[in-house]
Amino acid sequence: MKYNIATVSGDGIGPDIIRETKKVLDCIGIKYNHQFIYIDKLAGGCAIDAVGNCLPGETVEACAKSDGVLLGAVGGPKWDHLPGNERPEQALLGLRKQLGLFANIRPAIVFTELADACPLRKESVDGGLDIMVVRELTGGIYFGEKGSCDTKLGPAAYDIEIYSEEEVRRIAAIAFDMAMKREKKLTSVDKANVLESSRLWRRVITELSVDYPDVELSHMYIDNAAMQLIRNPKQFDVIVTTNMFGDILSDEASMITGSIGMLPSASLGKGNFGMYEPIHGSAPDLAGRDIANPMATILSAAMMLRYSFGLYEEADEIERAVRSVLASGYRTADLMGPGMKPIGTKETGDRVTSFIK
Repeated sequence: MKYNIATVSGDGIGPDIIRETKKVLDCIGIKYNHQFIYIDKLAGGCAIDAVGNCLPGETVEACAKSDGVLLGAVGGPKWDHLPGNERPEQALLGLRKQLGLFANIRPAIVFTELADACPLRKESVDGGLDIMVVRELTGGIYFGEKGSCDTKLGPAAYDIEIYSEEEVRRIAAIAFDMAMKREKKLTSVDKANVLESSRLWRRVITELSVDYPDVELSHMYIDNAAMQLIRNPKQFDVIVTTNMFGDILSDEASMITGSIGMLPSASLGKGNFGMYEPIHGSAPDLAGRDIANPMATILSAAMMLRYSFGLYEEADEIERAVRSVLASGYRTADLMGPGMKPIGTKETGDRVTSFIK
């Protein structure tokens, strides 16, 4: 089979980690008789430097015509002086919105080989941890009306949280479907005791639950959910929540695993199309130094094979290879511990491919 992948390396370590991920995909292609064609495009700070726009139209067009998008990372202090609507990070929001990617899927997994890196008590994650956070991605306060005004207390600014029933329904359907494939347990996180938008969110999700009688649905306020993730993370399986709450909870859940360098994500729309990226930032101080951990991006590619291309065996192969590298004691700098063997970005890619071969 032939697949067209739009590759958006971005800034900082983005080119380093995308390079190693292509290496792994090419190895999969050889072993399973697939051809992956990469369409390299600019977005983020590098696009600002090249064409004066963080998200060129040709990038959006190429991504929309592809079978899937693989993204590295965008942003960096070099562009911090720019107004908010011109900064590199706007490229991510623009891609998600223009490509209709309304569902962000973030697995937070404590790898057995990295259990000692978890900051929680051992008993909190004993036996492993596997949480899936489903975050609504194109609505809510990040995309609501924004502005400034004068008040009795002086100049003020505002951001409006707004959700339609359909926006809630479509993200909830993805979360319920995912729960059906896992432990049939779904926790919806909101702030329905205070926010009108959360009351709509809770009502729509409760109504939809009738179509999923096998899924155990519970509701939790955001403040309690943040606490419970630390207190007893194993109570969760699939979490579904709004854009802003999901931004916070998915980062918290990822930190429980011990390293954001290991965690992939998928941003999905209707059908099988999606954009796949590691959850970490661009880390410009590590760029080009053969230090960065590419495993989160490699695992993001595995998610692309599974969710967008339907290549389940190939996705499993990549994930097994990553675990085999860890089980052999190899670690990039962010994961180093006593008795481990240090490797760089390039060697990590080489060792993952060696286990695939």
